[in-house]
Amino acid sequence: MTTMLEINSLCRSFGGVKAAQNVSFHLDKDEILGLIGPNGAGKTTVFNLITGLDKSDQGTVTFQGTDITGHPAHKMVSHGLARTFHNIRLLGDMSVIDNVKIACHQQIDYNFIEGMLRLPRYFKTEKRVHQECLDLLTLFDLHDVAMENADALPYGKRRKLEIARAMATKPKLLLLDEPAAGMNPNETNDLMRMICRINDEFDMSILLIEHDMKLVMKICQRIVVMEHGIVIADGSPQDVRNNPKVIQAYLGTRHDKNNPDKE
Repeated sequence: MTTMLEINSLCRSFGGVKAAQNVSFHLDKDEILGLIGPNGAGKTTVFNLITGLDKSDQGTVTFQGTDITGHPAHKMVSHGLARTFHNIRLLGDMSVIDNVKIACHQQIDYNFIEGMLRLPRYFKTEKRVHQECLDLLTLFDLHDVAMENADALPYGKRRKLEIARAMATKPKLLLLDEPAAGMNPNETNDLMRMICRINDEFDMSILLIEHDMKLVMKICQRIVVMEHGIVIADGSPQDVRNNPKVIQAYLGTRHDKNNPDKE
């Protein structure tokens, strides 16, 4: 397997709170990797360190062999990383398709003059981008609401739109921060199918934070578990499910195979 992302000894403290302590793990090409842990475990801090929204106190982030540690967030798209957020960050007063188009700025190959004068390359590029955005919306079953305002969509479709917008940047690695948060069971099942389809059809590597254990166990090939800023487990869903440290972190009990009720 080719390593896509490598996290090595990342540390980040906020005052006396150690949000990340020597966090190390890797993600392989085309892998779906889950990053889980109780609330306050440091998962989103790690996401922010990877994507440049925060700077680490020490450690490195390497993406496709390039050290991107400390690179600003606006540079991450050019590296091939895209992320969504736990709190949906759509432009609610803009149409669904315009929310996707706004993520395509790096694909614009006409200059200011060509755009101002509406020269042929402007129309050719705009037509191509429009069709690519429609294709993405079709993939996410949002093509029929393309011209509606984003804030008029139901919650589940807004979640899907945020992922579609991230996909419009044509990333190599997609980072999803609690994509199933607030979804009902039907929406979650639809999301699981969508993530697997993205992974399969686009050869997309995916790193996701999620509290829905059914989703994590079903679609992730490997899972990294954090507690109090420390990685306590890294392995297959089955290995993680049976790991005593993970059971204790989530349930607050010691695991005893002979007596599962023993504390």
